[in-house]
Amino acid sequence: MEDTEQLPAPARLADVKGWFFAADQLLFDWLLTRQKQRAEPGDLLEVGAYMGKSAIFTGSYQRVGERFTVCDLFDGPADDTANSEEMARSYSTLTRRAFEANYLSFHDELPVVIQGLSSVVPDHVEPKSCRFAHIDASHLYEHVHGDITNVRELLTPAGVVVLDDFRAEHCPGVAAAAWQAVTTGGLHVLCITGTKMYGTWGDPEAIRAELLEWLATRDDMWHEVQSVAGETLIRISGKKAKLPAQPKSRHPERAVKAAPKAEPVPVAAAAPRPASRPLRRLAVNVLPPFITKAVVSAKRPDRA
Repeated sequence: MEDTEQLPAPARLADVKGWFFAADQLLFDWLLTRQKQRAEPGDLLEVGAYMGKSAIFTGSYQRVGERFTVCDLFDGPADDTANSEEMARSYSTLTRRAFEANYLSFHDELPVVIQGLSSVVPDHVEPKSCRFAHIDASHLYEHVHGDITNVRELLTPAGVVVLDDFRAEHCPGVAAAAWQAVTTGGLHVLCITGTKMYGTWGDPEAIRAELLEWLATRDDMWHEVQSVAGETLIRISGKKAKLPAQPKSRHPERAVKAAPKAEPVPVAAAAPRPASRPLRRLAVNVLPPFITKAVVSAKRPDRA
């Protein structure tokens, strides 16, 4: 196991291990800023944190008096064999100490950290208290279904939920739970990216309309509108998306400088084609006599 205590403190969000792509950062920023502008009340919640990349970003939008809760097993025991195997396979280097060190590199205070199963979150978070929740914990169907069910009760009427890995080929359980929430659980999809589904159990029309207006102003994010299960869905591709403003590190002196561009390596001139004499000699020394005789005769110039 990697010794996470020896890892250098990150100076930029990009230095933190994890998967949080530009398009999703932009959507987090847009949704959380919209909530701030509309003075929507509520706390923040992240279920599944890994090394803290998205938590660090989300924590930048925590307002005075609000609570940000982060739940993860970290290096604690899982509740069943399947969950334990997934943890060992995908998150063997994850520790709470590493998460907290990363978070405190960007923020003065830690969020409320729950080290344990995501099923215990309702024991620590009040119903209808969260305006934004990010679910990125177990990939097993039963657990994701439970997380979505719990978060529905924890969100405010206008709250937004983000489901990670809803279409990843190695996470079919997430896909099953996510789309089940749409088809039978009342979840309205706002948009999807390559990795995340964004939804609400509240009225989605105003958010979708404003999101489309914003997307129309951006030349770095492709989008289209589809109809899925009788509702509008915005599909977004952000392969060329420019990163939004990043959380400021408390250790700017540790910023990693960009590596200098490598000088082009000159292409060596093609070596001259070797003469055929060594090949003929090899043939004479190695091949059977009746073959070498034919080779030598073919290469010998005609004589008068």
